Amino acid sequence: MGQQTTEVEPESEQRTEMDIDPTLSKESKRQREGTDNIGAFGKRTGSSDLRFFEGILPEIDGEILSEHSIEEQFSTALDNLEAVLADNRNATFGDVMKLEIQLTDPSAAEAIDHVYESRFDGVELPPRTVVGVCSLPGGADVQLDVIAAEE
Repeated sequence: MGQQTTEVEPESEQRTEMDIDPTLSKESKRQREGTDNIGAFGKRTGSSDLRFFEGILPEIDGEILSEHSIEEQFSTALDNLEAVLADNRNATFGDVMKLEIQLTDPSAAEAIDHVYESRFDGVELPPRTVVGVCSLPGGADVQLDVIAAEE
C-alpha cells in the first residue's frame, strides 16, 4: 500500500469566508456570516429570524409534573413548546431547527422516542441532542432548549 499525501494551501491563500445560501433572509445570513455576529448561549444581534427557547419544563399552571412518567413529562414539555411557538409569530414544530432534550436519566431517551416521532409527525424531524443532567427545576425529569427559525 502506498502513502497518500494531501497538499495544503498556504495560510495566506486559505478561504476565510463561508458559503451562504442566497435564498436566506438578510437577518438569517447575518447570523451565519461568521463569529462576529453570533455567540454562545443563543446570543444574537439585531432582529433575527432565529428564536431561542430555553428551559421548557413539563408544567401545567406552574406545577411541575415531576411525579408523572417520563413520556407524560416529555409530552407536556412539547405541549408547552408548541404553545410558545404559536405565541411567537405563529411558528410550528415545522420551524424547529434543533431540539436539546435534557434528561435526569439519559437511559430514558429510548422511552421518549415514540413521543418525539409522533409529535413531529408530518414534518422533518429536527436534529436533537440528549444531554444527561444531575437535576432540573422542580424535580422535573426533562427540560427542552429549542432553536426555531422563520425562513
